[in-house]
Amino acid sequence: MSLSKIEINLTKRDNDVKTITLSSRPWAATLVLVSGLIVLILGIALSVSFGAADIKFMTVWEAVFHYNSKLTQHQIIQELRLPRVLGGALVGVCFAVAGAIMQGMTRNPLADSGLLGLNAGAGFALALCFAFFPGLPFMFLILYSFLGAGLGAGLVYGIGSMARGGLTPLRLILAGAALSALLSALSEGIALYFRIGQDLAFWYAGGIAGTSWLQLKIMFPWVAAAVIGAIILSRSITMLSLGDEVAKGLGLRSGPVKLAGTVIVLILAGAAVSVVVAVGFVGLLIPHLTRKLVGVDYRWIIPCSAVLGALLVVFADLAARMVNPPFETPLGALIALIGVPFFLYISRKEGREL
Repeated sequence: MSLSKIEINLTKRDNDVKTITLSSRPWAATLVLVSGLIVLILGIALSVSFGAADIKFMTVWEAVFHYNSKLTQHQIIQELRLPRVLGGALVGVCFAVAGAIMQGMTRNPLADSGLLGLNAGAGFALALCFAFFPGLPFMFLILYSFLGAGLGAGLVYGIGSMARGGLTPLRLILAGAALSALLSALSEGIALYFRIGQDLAFWYAGGIAGTSWLQLKIMFPWVAAAVIGAIILSRSITMLSLGDEVAKGLGLRSGPVKLAGTVIVLILAGAAVSVVVAVGFVGLLIPHLTRKLVGVDYRWIIPCSAVLGALLVVFADLAARMVNPPFETPLGALIALIGVPFFLYISRKEGREL
């Protein structure tokens, strides 16, 4: 694989020139995108084929391209499995791209929508919706999820900034963990008091089995617009990942970029949590893996993270159905088995002080 290096020259006030070299691997990124999309299509086909009812691949092909509403197996594929798998792919895209943006903008290797309170905030908003506005259309559930994610993020950053010494990555994580625990406890309290525990149980189990075509139809435009916006911002995020001083030296107005990036993250996190709440660590794992593969250029990191995030959730959901059939293992628990050790490894590697 060829290694592409981009050199950035910064001239300081004393006329000293500081050179920063960015490494990227465009051929590796192209390979990740092409092979990742091929494997994703195969994973979707496998995931649609396997389940409580064994269905042959030819039947899956016929159900997708020659649907017959009178056949039970075709109904299972079209109404249950396809929306579930596609919903899982979209959730993976959302969490992975949101994590990549957050890590790039904040230069925090531990940044993830689940660790920073966005998921818990969106889940709390959903609990309020189920309690006070039962039967609310899914379109409004997504909007309230956006608001809840924004509330969670704002509180975490506010609490983390109150500590002496300012906001550090580890303080941000600690504030996110504390607030996530609080919001989750409040959500459970609301569920018990208003007797909506069954409505919330599936969201908090981290499952995507209840995903419908209507949810995908509403969710997809938001996700597509946010991912396109992230790709447009990718060059600016690369500059921000070098630090505010370097970005300013390159002529970047960091304020509008950070605002736009934050809005994109809230949209992605809110859309994903409206489908499945308790799936963490996707936004932590995938950007790190992507940077190892393609380098530090976010013009490659963001699209590759989207593909790898979709792959992770699709195959994790497939594994969740195969671990203990015919019962399902919670999707969030399976991903956490990988995510928690990785989180501890990154935390120790960084060695940041409280």
